[in-house]
Amino acid sequence: MAVDYTHLAVAERSEFADLLEGLTPQQWASPSLCAGWTVRDVAAHAISFESLSRADLFRRYVKARFAPDRINQLGVDSLGHLPQSGIVDLFRQHRRPTGLTAGFGGRIALVDGLVHQQDIRRPLKLPRAIPSDRLTIALQFALYAPPIRGAIRVRGLRLVATDVDWSHGRGPDVRGTGESLLMAMTGRADAIADLEGPGVRILASRQPSGT
Repeated sequence: MAVDYTHLAVAERSEFADLLEGLTPQQWASPSLCAGWTVRDVAAHAISFESLSRADLFRRYVKARFAPDRINQLGVDSLGHLPQSGIVDLFRQHRRPTGLTAGFGGRIALVDGLVHQQDIRRPLKLPRAIPSDRLTIALQFALYAPPIRGAIRVRGLRLVATDVDWSHGRGPDVRGTGESLLMAMTGRADAIADLEGPGVRILASRQPSGT
């Protein structure tokens, strides 16, 4: 029987909404870890799939010619008319994931929300204590979740979290907090400086440019 992780995704989205609500206009317009996107853009992206029916989702994919970057940008653009309060309201209205983000028992919404919250928090220097249950689930799911497939980025390496009970793989060690490992696994080069071990240089070489 599939485990329902929805309650964890709901908690993550609620905390994400609290973060967004407390940001200043200057922070809202600041760069995020996602190349070319502001904090506002990341927030819009993180909630932009919630109101889509299957038909709407298919039309968006077709319009973007099935290119992930264009699909995501269309979602951001679709919410461009909303002020900060409007996007926060969407997070609160859709605390429980539906449709695409409800996939894999709610783990898509959980991982997406957790990673994108860090995309905002890291450049704004707003650290958080991520609950260990959410973090360990996100670390394991990010290895194989489409389109992350973190296992490809960390192949031949042994990842060891120093603050939660999680490790993965064989090879040269990469050690750090679970959050730092997750962010590096999902292609955020900003997290590399927080890691240590003989495998860090290899993992750094596999980060996409511009992140």
